[in-house]
Amino acid sequence: MLGSIATFLFGMSIMTDGLEKLSSGRLERILERLTSNVFKGVLLGALVTGLIQSSAATTVMCVGFVNAGVMKLRQTVGIIMGANIGTTVTAQLLALGDISSDNLLMLFLKPSSLGPILAVVGIVLYLFLKGGRRQIVGQIALGLALLFIGMNTLERSLAPLQTLPAFQELFVAFSNPLLGVLMGALVTALIQSSSASVGILQAMSSTGVVTFNIAFPLIMGQNIGTCVTALISSVGASRNAKRTACIHLLFNVIGSLFFLLLLYTGNALFHFSFWDAVMDRGNIANLHLAFNVCCTLLLLPFHQTLVTLAEKIIPGDAEQRELSVLDERFLSTPSVALGKAHESAVQMGHFVLDNYRLAVSLLSHWDPRKLDRLNETETAVDKLQDMLDNYLIRLSGQSLSPEDSDKISELLHAVSDFERIGDYAVNLSESAAYLHEHDLSLSETAQAELNVVTAAVDEAIVRAVDCYDRYSREEALQVEPLEEVVDLIHKELERRHIERLKQGACTAEMGAQFLELLINLERISDHCSNVALCILQETAPSDALVRVDSHAYLHALHHGHDRDFEALFTQFRDKYYEMMPEEQTAAR
Repeated sequence: MLGSIATFLFGMSIMTDGLEKLSSGRLERILERLTSNVFKGVLLGALVTGLIQSSAATTVMCVGFVNAGVMKLRQTVGIIMGANIGTTVTAQLLALGDISSDNLLMLFLKPSSLGPILAVVGIVLYLFLKGGRRQIVGQIALGLALLFIGMNTLERSLAPLQTLPAFQELFVAFSNPLLGVLMGALVTALIQSSSASVGILQAMSSTGVVTFNIAFPLIMGQNIGTCVTALISSVGASRNAKRTACIHLLFNVIGSLFFLLLLYTGNALFHFSFWDAVMDRGNIANLHLAFNVCCTLLLLPFHQTLVTLAEKIIPGDAEQRELSVLDERFLSTPSVALGKAHESAVQMGHFVLDNYRLAVSLLSHWDPRKLDRLNETETAVDKLQDMLDNYLIRLSGQSLSPEDSDKISELLHAVSDFERIGDYAVNLSESAAYLHEHDLSLSETAQAELNVVTAAVDEAIVRAVDCYDRYSREEALQVEPLEEVVDLIHKELERRHIERLKQGACTAEMGAQFLELLINLERISDHCSNVALCILQETAPSDALVRVDSHAYLHALHHGHDRDFEALFTQFRDKYYEMMPEEQTAAR
């Protein structure tokens, strides 16, 4: 019995994994784009979950999108409702085992026959057609085959239990609604799949001891237990992401309580004839489907109430992670569209600053929840870049003034620079992950040196974002001398580190990691300089050198032809070199 359950669960796992691979991110893009109203959300949630066969996976996607700001909290309600409907497809497939026709084609559809056939097809595709979509299709076929084979084996292993009094008494105990709901929730929470737990219940029905009043509370519990995955995924996420998981839980708990109260009260008054009827696989699949459809119809008119309730349960202002709106209607008014695009570019700047600070904190104190937040924000940055690039390209097709055309070019460059800063922040986090996974740590001296350069780069990003936000020439003028100081610190720390390597005070592995960190930090400051240069060009007179030849302008700055630059460079150099620890050999 345990072996067949293991086979069944493994089949469910690899089938779901294959379906998610086959979607190649397309289902996620459908979810985030086509949720303009709650009814579309229900249909899309059902479609996506029906294809990937995991309501938990769909809900976790929603949690991630909300945390990254790609999707608003209210957009997730319909998807969550639809996900509960879509997850019933597996139970309907397993119900094919009840087919009793003598027709050869119908017999081939029975899991006992279809399982081995799918296994042969799947193994041929999976083993002999390496790579590509055909191998993924083979994985899906193998998963479905194991699902059917595990189900069939489980039924056979349970057959001797039919006449065992203790087994019958155990199932009779589940007719207690509280115990039934609790058991269904616990089993589903443990295996993290309501489809799998319903499938196991369908297999149990072959013993003839599963009646309606036993199956009903178990199915209610299974719907509640599937919320655990989304709740776990929301740990360490934003408030709105937590509220998304909370809505999933509220939907299932409220629906289960309502129908439990309705049916148990109704049975007490009218003594339903179906109450003690024995359930087969098809009955259980239909009950599962009917409950989720009815639950959706019941709570769909109150979708806004669910959002309000989640906000009351998890109080406080939501973190600002929603992406700026780039409405297509603004395209007919280029000046307004450019203003909105500028707001989105500034938002990108704030996102990459947040990610940079998260990455730096991971270098000294590892926290997987911070890494999750960093990855979610990086997703938002990538989405913003795609949105802005597409929006600005469409805007460039309008009739524009020379100033507006220049503004589009400036925005595209700034967006690219902000995105690259975000990428380098991810590189820093990957270095932190490497150090954590290999149980390595920087010495006190190396950490102190790193703190100096990370503080200088932090100021460079802050000033770059601020000058871009306010079109501040004053702020922009301070970025290039700060970038020059970062270059100087980079060279100094590189020299010190090589000395430690020569003296054997540092391992080659740690040395490589430290130098990689310095390279990424120096490149971040380069992109900050690019952003500031955009503002200097925008705010300078038309005949200024920075507009005529930016390379000549930078060359003049770096070769002592600008007193203001030299004064700022000296100011920043003194500030950060005062923070620098004394040079010494650092053992690791």
